[in-house]
Formats: sequence, structure tokens, C-alpha cells
Amino acid sequence: MAEKIRFLKMSGAGNDFVVIDNRAGIVPEPATTFAARVCARQAAIGADGLLLLEKSPRKDFRMRYFNTDGSEAEMCANGARCIARFAVLVGAVGRSMDFENLAGDFHAALTEDSRVRLDMTEPHSMRLDVEVEAQGRKLKVHSLNTGVPHIVVPWEDLNDAPVRDLGRALRHHEAFAPKGTNVNFVRVTGPKAIQVRTYERGVEDETLACGTGSVASAILMARLGRVQSPVAVTVRSGSVLTVHFELDGDSARQVALEGPAVVLFEGELDLAAFGY
Repeated sequence: MAEKIRFLKMSGAGNDFVVIDNRAGIVPEPATTFAARVCARQAAIGADGLLLLEKSPRKDFRMRYFNTDGSEAEMCANGARCIARFAVLVGAVGRSMDFENLAGDFHAALTEDSRVRLDMTEPHSMRLDVEVEAQGRKLKVHSLNTGVPHIVVPWEDLNDAPVRDLGRALRHHEAFAPKGTNVNFVRVTGPKAIQVRTYERGVEDETLACGTGSVASAILMARLGRVQSPVAVTVRSGSVLTVHFELDGDSARQVALEGPAVVLFEGELDLAAFGY
């Protein structure tokens, strides 16, 4: 096992990730423990999650994603956009690529120097007007799985939205058991524009952006007749993600997410400092 591991710190519209080329199997197992250690803020590099680029027998590469708590997740759309650019930077692929992860098969392409367009798998399990009660509030929420489960809570003033407290309560609500859900507070700002704040499962806090949450929010607001594709989604960081889709009743097809994927810095991780 290598004593030191090279990494990039990347940001996808505010979601930050530690990204490692693991095609040679340099990351110590279990990767869940490793992810929790390196993603811890203040105590380590700090990130919303860990991205591993690995070999695939079917596609250009395999993406593995771990939340900051160490849990391995099926999908992270902003992470997928970041690992797509990372794969180009390390010479694993050209500007257009196909890769796999636990949520399925994906295609991505660099559209500009720091922007990536990701073709998503078809969302499923749409539910509208789900009545729930949390923290003394009676709410109607809407849900959609865009690789991971999301609910959308329409909210007029996002500056005052109780994202952490109410988000945490809804994330663990019995209506979304046993795995829980991600929670998005959404405000429509125009015929093709929304603002979103997201409480992320696995991070267990509000994040500055969420790609799958942005996709779920845009599609659900379109299904409710509030917006039309393409939808500009302004996330907590102030960045704008663009969601493209074709809506057919409760189904959405040709779904794509486009936005920035930037390198913040690169470094070398000393495994001994993390107990290896």
C-alpha cells in the first residue's frame, strides 16, 4: 500500500469532494472508513464526499461515491460531473465518456473548460402531494428518485427556511423509511428558474449545492406546472445549474444536468496521519 496518495479537491457548484484515482487500488479498505476520516472537516481535508475513479470492465471507468459519514451512496450528480472532469485531467478519457456507478450507466461531456454536462438515468417513483407532519407543521411535499431519493418542499422565503431542523426531521420521517430521504426547499423565481436549499442525507446537514436535488426540484416543479425546461437552478453557493428534460406525465426523459466542476487545489495525503 502506498504511504502517500495524491488527490484533487474539487467543487461542483459548491458541493466539495476529495477525488482520487484508485485504478491501481491504492485506497485502503474498507473505503467507508477511509472516506469518513478524510472527509471530516477541521480534523482532515474536509469534504461533502469522497470520489474514487476505478476500473470498469464495461465502461470507460467506474465511479464510487462516499458521503462524509462514510456511507456509500448510489449517486451524486455534482460528484459525477466532478469525476468526469477529473477523468479527463488524469488522462483516463477524452472529453466525452461513459461510466458506471451504483445508480446505473452515465454519459458525460466537457462543454467548456470547467463545465460538464451529465446525462442522467430516468427518474422514478414520483409522488405528488404527500401529506406529512413534522415539528408541528402540516406539509404537502413531493418526491422523486433521481438516483437517490428526494423530497421537495415549496417555500416562499428561502432565507428563513429551517433547512437544518425541519430538513433533519423530514430526512428521518417515517413516510420515507427505511433509508430516509434528501430534502429540498424550493422557491420558483421565474418561468424557467428556481432557487433550492438542500439538506443532504449522509452529510446530515445543509450543503451548498446538490445536483440530484436540483434535478428533482426542477422536474417536480415542472410537473406542478410552475416551470418549463430548461430550468436554471440557483443553489445555496450562488452557482447556477441547468436542468434539461422532457416531461411526459409523471415521467421525465432526456434528463441532463450541466454546471461547473472546478479544481480547488491538489495535494498529497499522508496515510500515517490517518492511522494507516
